[in-house]
Amino acid sequence: MEASSLWDKWVEKAISKLQSLKLLRSLRPLYLSNEQQEVASVGISNEKEYQLFDEIQPWDRSSVQVSIPESTYHRWLLEIPSSGEEIVPKEGLADDNFGTCQQQFKRLILFSGNDYLGLSSHPAVRKASAKAAQDYGMGPRGSALICGYTYHHRLLESSLASLKKKEDCLLCPTGFSANMALMVALGNIASLLAAGNKPLKNEKIAIFSDELNHASIIDGIHLAERQRTVEFFVYKHCDMSHLSTLLLSCRMKKKVVVTDSLFSMDGDFAPMVELVKLRKMHNFLLVVDDAHGTFVCGKSGGGVAEEFDCERDVDICIGTLSKAAGCQGGFIACSKRWKQLIQSRGRSFIFSTATPVPVAAAAHAAVIVAKREMWRRRALWNRVQDFQALTGIPISSPIISLIVGSEDKALKASRQLLKSGFHVTAIRPPTVPPNSCRLRIALSAAHTTDDLKKLTAALSSCINFQDIKNNGLNMYSKL
Repeated sequence: MEASSLWDKWVEKAISKLQSLKLLRSLRPLYLSNEQQEVASVGISNEKEYQLFDEIQPWDRSSVQVSIPESTYHRWLLEIPSSGEEIVPKEGLADDNFGTCQQQFKRLILFSGNDYLGLSSHPAVRKASAKAAQDYGMGPRGSALICGYTYHHRLLESSLASLKKKEDCLLCPTGFSANMALMVALGNIASLLAAGNKPLKNEKIAIFSDELNHASIIDGIHLAERQRTVEFFVYKHCDMSHLSTLLLSCRMKKKVVVTDSLFSMDGDFAPMVELVKLRKMHNFLLVVDDAHGTFVCGKSGGGVAEEFDCERDVDICIGTLSKAAGCQGGFIACSKRWKQLIQSRGRSFIFSTATPVPVAAAAHAAVIVAKREMWRRRALWNRVQDFQALTGIPISSPIISLIVGSEDKALKASRQLLKSGFHVTAIRPPTVPPNSCRLRIALSAAHTTDDLKKLTAALSSCINFQDIKNNGLNMYSKL
């Protein structure tokens, strides 16, 4: 029996057990004041209301142009810790008159963000959020299972399920909470189906995780481990031979492989084709965290699985709305059975307040815009090509990881770029291992070729491109 059929059977049994224990939870969709009449009059999606564009607009630049107070600028150069208070003078704090403070500012081009398509400043996204806030207030009034789940949340879930070619979708407050909820729910399957009070070794869930997976995956697995329902196996980064060896030596029936699709600190892709082959051989559940691939990859922005034509082979897809969607929130695209299980046993979902209504409305607008303004993806990948052409460095994604080694070198390079007008943050432990400190550059559709020319010129003063070309992406610093 195929893995998907086996897991469907196990999830169905777990749901039945929850039902018998009266622990099965359900969403209770609410219409907010005057919302029902509006839905009836304008239709279910309001897509025609969204203003769309076919090329970069002036407001797109606001997603990559930022300003910082001169005082913050000098603190950064001197590596003086900041609490953030210098951005508003004391007299501003006294009367809440923040907008009138007289300060000198330094403008920077942002190369540290994850707003890959520049959608955070899109008029359709901004208008959707503003209209929802004006019509219904901020909300929500509670968790999704109590009274925080509305028409706007359901509309967003439906659009994400369609994007990911999945039966349904569960909206979570953040991508972090989405991963936590899924991992804990996986562990609950073992406890629900155990013959005794606690699952025996062969009744536990075996979870195999790439060593560079996001912290939210790791923390979720550790939380499930504390419940003694899962066993955790780490395979070497993108090493399918090592993963295959671990799978072969595992005698547990219920196996799960979880991986980032596009790794946030290295900019490389998971070997999706090889993972699909292993899935067919070993009958495991394939879970993919597509945080950095959603809207960025694939013809319609469906993500890395769409890019590699293996959407049907990915059983569960986790994503975020805080990166290429330019908004906030997380989601789990899955079957209806899985959604029912996760919303009943995923603690980080159950015990979190639902996404504010204006954010859900904005995110839905972003889904529509990202799908229809295809030029944004083309522009983003054109910037990837620009960086390659200007530096000769072979990169495979909009995430460029320039490893310089020590913290001191990374901080010095970041300060040098700051002086040149670029916001590029030094990434240090615990985000990355010791002695692999780096400059993480994230490209956006809102960047121009001229931006890339100026950035690479500034980078050439602290990074040796020739050494990089000769030695791959283990970078060498001139500093």
